[in-house]
Amino acid sequence: MGAAEADPGRLLGRLETVDPRTVWKHEAHDFTRWLLKNADVLGEALGMDLELTEAEHKVGGFALDLIGTDLSTGDRVIVENQLDATDHTHLGQLLTYAGGTSPTTIVWCAPRFRDEHRAALAWLNERTSEETRFFGVEIGVVRIGASPPAPLFRLVAQPNDWGKQVRSSTTGPNTLTPRAALYQRFWGRMLERLQTEHPTWTRSTIPTTASWTTLPAGTTIASYGYSFTATRALRSELYFGSQDAAANRAAFDRLAAVRPQFEDAYGQPLSWQPLEGKKACRIADDRPNSPIEDTDSWEDYISWLFDAGSRIRHALRTIGGLAGQEG
Repeated sequence: MGAAEADPGRLLGRLETVDPRTVWKHEAHDFTRWLLKNADVLGEALGMDLELTEAEHKVGGFALDLIGTDLSTGDRVIVENQLDATDHTHLGQLLTYAGGTSPTTIVWCAPRFRDEHRAALAWLNERTSEETRFFGVEIGVVRIGASPPAPLFRLVAQPNDWGKQVRSSTTGPNTLTPRAALYQRFWGRMLERLQTEHPTWTRSTIPTTASWTTLPAGTTIASYGYSFTATRALRSELYFGSQDAAANRAAFDRLAAVRPQFEDAYGQPLSWQPLEGKKACRIADDRPNSPIEDTDSWEDYISWLFDAGSRIRHALRTIGGLAGQEG
């Protein structure tokens, strides 16, 4: 028996912590810029499909570190960073930026959270509605032996969404309408099934109360959209909805140029909608007569959405991806 077989533990490395400032020397120039390009790391910690779109976003005479979107809900997300232990100055900045941007999700990132600031975030979560969420994220860096350093983010403060939902159902201004409550239940059930059946499709864990939700498509130009339409149809779509209307149309036109191959890979004709006069475009497949009120059909609805989603991903892979990236 060899030495490795006799003591398999000798093959295991030890995880070592690294000072974040040895990786990111400067908060704004290094860490914020890195996070703008690696939003998935923060999104994984938060449990959402996060897209960060701008650094140093102007808020009056100040500059917010990062602003972006929760892709599954369309809600605005703001992020305030620091590379030292939390302090009162950054807490004040966080609240100032929240007042100037009206976000749903407010994130504070730091290597170490003082107990007082963790308690402040907990208090804010308790005193606000379910439409406002405060998160504290401890940023860390680790390595094994001589390996490259790797980010390790950990939630240290987060909202009690269940408690907020219970309160909102019994208080006047925040009470969900019956239809919004149905949407929340439906998307919640879909997210539950996604975790088992298609765990790579989304990091989101919070269902929206809107009639639509989106999943990331690997590019900022487009996303996969699911919705209940005004005509009571259930829709699966590839939605080109970035802030750049010309880029949206260019991506749409590239796929339209290979429409026969795309639809052949998808398995049936699709609805190609350039949405003239609007910034967005879409390629859609509708299932008619699928109202949200038909709760007995929800499992069938979700299965249909998963099938349509799988086929549109297959179609994108077949024609070589979207805007230079895989769908």
